[in-house]
Amino acid sequence: MVVDTVYALGYVLPPVFASKRVISGMKTTLVKQEDVNRKWHVVDAADKPTGRLAVEIANVLRGKNKPTFAPHIDTGDFVIVVNAEKIKLSGAKNEQKIYQDFTGYPSGLKETKAAAIREKHPERIITQAVKGMLPKNRLSRQIITRLKVYAGPEHPHAAQQPEVLELTF
Repeated sequence: MVVDTVYALGYVLPPVFASKRVISGMKTTLVKQEDVNRKWHVVDAADKPTGRLAVEIANVLRGKNKPTFAPHIDTGDFVIVVNAEKIKLSGAKNEQKIYQDFTGYPSGLKETKAAAIREKHPERIITQAVKGMLPKNRLSRQIITRLKVYAGPEHPHAAQQPEVLELTF
């Protein structure tokens, strides 16, 4: 028996909320953590804008490109980034952008320009850009471990048979 309207606490509810049975036959399915199928992707970062590349990588790491995506389940893939030293920074960011790191001690703020980071540790530019685009929680700290960034064109993950990631920009 379907009721046309229900009066609850002074509100008139439509028939969809009045019935306790499921109106549509569709159900949401959630994948379990042990059933997640992870793939390996490789990305060439040479002459790619940092922000646009980081968005694509973050979406693949979280699993947003899969139909089984759920924000509370880690369904993402592994991503290998090569040629991180050839990443493109737009405008004058190479000399003007400042990365800040705090040691935890008084007066422990360390400021470094992007040009200095590119010389010493070029993979940190991509890693920090992707990390900033992930949610700030325990799950993101687990997700970022699947990002592998290398300064040159070589990587040691050939045994995993990575696929080339198609970028949309």
